[in-house]
Amino acid sequence: MTEIFDDIRKLYLFRTPCPELMDYIEFFSETSLEATHHYIQEERFSVKLFPSFTPTIWLNLGAPYQLLNDSSLVKVDQAADILVLRSTTLERKNFPTDNIFTIKFLPMGFEAIFGYSQATIGTSVINAHDLLGSDVIQKVKGLPTLNDKALFLEDLFLAKLQKNFPNQFYVATIQKAIALFSQSSMEAKLQELAGQLHVSEKTFYRYFQKAIGTNPKDFFLVTRCREALSVYKKNKHSFSPYDFGYYDFAHFSKEVKRFTGAHLTTQTLPD
Repeated sequence: MTEIFDDIRKLYLFRTPCPELMDYIEFFSETSLEATHHYIQEERFSVKLFPSFTPTIWLNLGAPYQLLNDSSLVKVDQAADILVLRSTTLERKNFPTDNIFTIKFLPMGFEAIFGYSQATIGTSVINAHDLLGSDVIQKVKGLPTLNDKALFLEDLFLAKLQKNFPNQFYVATIQKAIALFSQSSMEAKLQELAGQLHVSEKTFYRYFQKAIGTNPKDFFLVTRCREALSVYKKNKHSFSPYDFGYYDFAHFSKEVKRFTGAHLTTQTLPD
């Protein structure tokens, strides 16, 4: 199964964070064992995820799995819990008994809560116990429902957020840049964004790279392509590349190839 092109979400239960954390966390999720049994049955399956620069924690509640991290294959055993930046294409190769709990942070959300840049994750696969602590992880795993797990972690994250309050202006500045780009129909140039933030283009570039883990040009290319491709997938007949700042459909197709590694015509899409 491939993100955007396949309905991966049907295999999982989702919960949005509390209002105080909505600027920092996109969602909590957990495998729906019922849905997995219905759709996957007894087959091994894979889940392919494209780059998003959204730090993600995976707590393993089920079977071991393999993680293809760009070109590196990592074996994740049953007791292993990991943190990834999602700066490259990832693919989880799973047993039918796969059961995963996910915390997906928004860009800058990780730094706001934990106090250090998501760029430090890089392309590494980090042991989540070093971040959350083994006691916290075991507590989360012992809670019976997705909601119980989320409530427990929300209390923990809110406390960390208050502790790291001095970082919030810096975090908010980068978040504002991302919001301004989205509000511009994804057409704003880096010079325009820097001007609206009252910093030089060079300073904006340097701070963004340090904060996000990639330069702003590449980040906004990924953001734009993810959004445009999602809209195209839903209804390709009403899709307009101009709505997302592309020069024409050929420009959009070229960016899709760069983003997914495959030509748009080879992707599985509804008629």
